[in-house]
Amino acid sequence: MGYALLAAAIAAEVAGTTAMKYSDGFSRLWPSLGTAAGYLIAFALLARTLKAMEMGTAYAIWAGVGTAAVAAIGTVFLGEPAGLAKVAGIALVILGVVLLNLGGAH
Repeated sequence: MGYALLAAAIAAEVAGTTAMKYSDGFSRLWPSLGTAAGYLIAFALLARTLKAMEMGTAYAIWAGVGTAAVAAIGTVFLGEPAGLAKVAGIALVILGVVLLNLGGAH
């Protein structure tokens, strides 16, 4: 159950961050509300996740996977450049999350 809640928290955080891109500095109502809702849901789900998982592991996965997903969305859907350093950074984040899980996320 912890991983399902964590996945939902990550999805909400990624949605909130993506909405922030379209909020135009919080000057557009609906994307701004989407940002607030995404982060509110993300933090509520992360708090629930912490009842079932270790805090360090859960937060590292939440932050790492969210960061990698937002970077990928920026590259694939928003036309942001994908240089070697960016791709390597995303790969290292994913590798770090995998290593955390292998090292005791149970």
